[in-house]
Amino acid sequence: MASSVKSMGLTSLDDLFMSDTERQQDSREKILTIPVNEIHPYARQPYSIDRPTPDLVRLMDSVEQLGIAEPLIVRPRAEGGYEILSGHRRAYCARTVGLESLPVIVREYTDDEADILVVDYNITREDLLPSEKARAYSLKLEALKRQAGRPAKENGDQVGPHLFRGKSKDILAGQVGESATQIQRFVNLTKLIPPLLEQVDRGILKVTPAADYISHLSDKEQTALLVIMERNEMFPSLGQARRLKELSQEGRLDSNVMEVILREEKPLEQKVTLKSDRLQKYFPKDYTPRQMEDIIIKLLEQWQRRRNHEQER
Repeated sequence: MASSVKSMGLTSLDDLFMSDTERQQDSREKILTIPVNEIHPYARQPYSIDRPTPDLVRLMDSVEQLGIAEPLIVRPRAEGGYEILSGHRRAYCARTVGLESLPVIVREYTDDEADILVVDYNITREDLLPSEKARAYSLKLEALKRQAGRPAKENGDQVGPHLFRGKSKDILAGQVGESATQIQRFVNLTKLIPPLLEQVDRGILKVTPAADYISHLSDKEQTALLVIMERNEMFPSLGQARRLKELSQEGRLDSNVMEVILREEKPLEQKVTLKSDRLQKYFPKDYTPRQMEDIIIKLLEQWQRRRNHEQER
């Protein structure tokens, strides 16, 4: 009788009179409490965990006062313990405030599924740096491409239907609301040497010249360019970056040529450069270039209002 009831999509008498505890125990997914030292970050996690953003500060306060309200999503590790797919920053806050255990839901995922999901859980955050988008897009694209190269039956339902070869970039573009061209730009950023990628994060080096042209230079050429940029406080425009790439492909790019190109007057460009070390002493260390710019503009607006008021008097 019970089996026939279930086949009709109805609740059996046994299920109807289960207690809440029994229902939870009978559920496929149970919330477990796991010691903190058994929970590890995902090995290919593309995001910054401890970057002191306002959002992280609010999360830290919440965890300290209320604990972890939403369970982490984890998967078992071959070497023991569990690795996090969703909840890296919650785990970081928990460790920081001294929690000894965390609520988790354990799920089984393949490496490709895990790569995709660890990207998806945080890809819509508004405070992502270009370097984080670069690593995240690259990680997910590689996983999508591997899945697209396998028969459909090998792709689990966890991350969607079978993907056609060559369509991964378009699929990702639709999911994150960016063009396929912009996706490729961010992926190109992963070819920058770390100090240049940091310049992009700080807003000193713009994404388009860095991704479309400078990322195509060799590591040796990028290092030489970085030295010239920092020594002379000069940063390539889009046109200059294009010329650097062209000369590199022709085998005619060296430090002297780079310096000549960067010293060329940029047409129709009026620019004031403020050294980061001069600005940084006036702002908290965790402030992004955008936050510093917003405050500077507000202060200039106040200064202008005072000047106008004095002139009226």
